[in-house]
Formats: sequence, structure tokens, C-alpha cells
Amino acid sequence: KALKIIPRYNVDMTKKINIKITKNEALVLFDFLSRFNQNDNIDFFEDKAEKILLWNIESELEKELEDIFDSNYKLILEKARTEIHNK
Repeated sequence: KALKIIPRYNVDMTKKINIKITKNEALVLFDFLSRFNQNDNIDFFEDKAEKILLWNIESELEKELEDIFDSNYKLILEKARTEIHNK
């Protein structure tokens, strides 16, 4: 007899959620993800969905952060990192 899994709640798992982070946090996270996603970290992931998710988050951050295209991006990033350290 097959095991029937009954969800505890009737929840739409495709519903979008919002996570609030500061612009400084978004810049630092974007930079980390862009570096991480450039490397072949195949052994790091348990499932391909995790890698896809990180690519998607990087892509969404890229749409929101005009500073990543600024010629002074490295200085802006360093300032963001410093402000997070001092928080």
C-alpha cells in the first residue's frame, strides 16, 4: 500500500514572499552570489534546485541594484561591507 502524504496546511508553495534587507546587505549578497555562481560548486549542493535558486536570487538582485554598474562599484561595495561590520 502506497504511503499518502497529507500536507498539514493547504498552502500555495508557489506564492511569492518578500524578504527585507538593506541596500548595503543586498550589495554584499549580490557580490558574494556573483562570485559563488562563477565557480563550479557542484559538490556543495545536494540538489540542482539549490544552484538554480542562487542564480535566481542573483538575477533579482541585479535588477534592483543600479550601483553594480557604477564605475565606482568596488568603493561602493567596500563602504557597504564596512557599514555592515559597524552595524
